[in-house]
Amino acid sequence: MFEPCHISEILGGTRVLGGRVTSLLDLNDAVERGLPKATLRNVARRVFEDPGKQRTLMHRVVPEATYKRRKDRLSTAESERTERLARVVAMAEDVWQDRDQARRFLTTPHPEIGGKTPLDAALTELGARQAEEVMARILYGLPA
Repeated sequence: MFEPCHISEILGGTRVLGGRVTSLLDLNDAVERGLPKATLRNVARRVFEDPGKQRTLMHRVVPEATYKRRKDRLSTAESERTERLARVVAMAEDVWQDRDQARRFLTTPHPEIGGKTPLDAALTELGARQAEEVMARILYGLPA
């Protein structure tokens, strides 16, 4: 299973989060406080190299005008969505052990998620669970 420190690294690590994240409790505390705005940018960069696609993903999590108004931190709800995306990205990277293959999986429509991409599905909690379930079956070689 993926580690909270891997999710933390995708969010930007100690430098961005302002402290080490070594457990789910640490990660939860950071989300409840509100993640720094930079975490959302870091997640988008992890998935997309194209700045336009990065912005599109970011503004699906936090509308552009709202993001611009935010001074330092995201709201709790925005932080939860950002962490959820980072968690799905971390799991994909752990399953494939290759960032490019993980990106390809995350951005390719999948029939077991209703034809959505795992990244699109991860915008909701239930969709993220579906994407995680697909990856778990892939990891453990279980049938659909």
